[in-house]
Amino acid sequence: QLQLEESGGGLVQPGGSLRLSCAASGATLDSFAIGWFRQAPGKEREGLSSISANSELTNYADSVKGRFTISRDNAKNTVYLQMNSLKPEDTAVYYCAAGFYPTGWGTPRLQPRTYDYWGQGTQVTVSS
Repeated sequence: QLQLEESGGGLVQPGGSLRLSCAASGATLDSFAIGWFRQAPGKEREGLSSISANSELTNYADSVKGRFTISRDNAKNTVYLQMNSLKPEDTAVYYCAAGFYPTGWGTPRLQPRTYDYWGQGTQVTVSS
């Protein structure tokens, strides 16, 4: 059974950077597309970014395009989300998720129902 664990969250000032990690255990990630999501209090879960199993296809929500970068290291069974130019509105719990999504299907979607396995989340707070 694939298990995911996020890390790297914390408190950062506006304009700062954080790198989130999503480490997998129980199975290898190289067959899965990975998505990053976030959920702020009182809001729906928002899809931020996704990456295909072979790393060739990535997708970003408009809210983070140009500021966040997704990457993966299948040898380490880990996916990353580099977050730059953070804003107070980026404050949320951040989740990674994995789903079976063959490369032939195109760029992995940013919809939660695309993904079957979820981590517990890591808190990111952007505040001065």
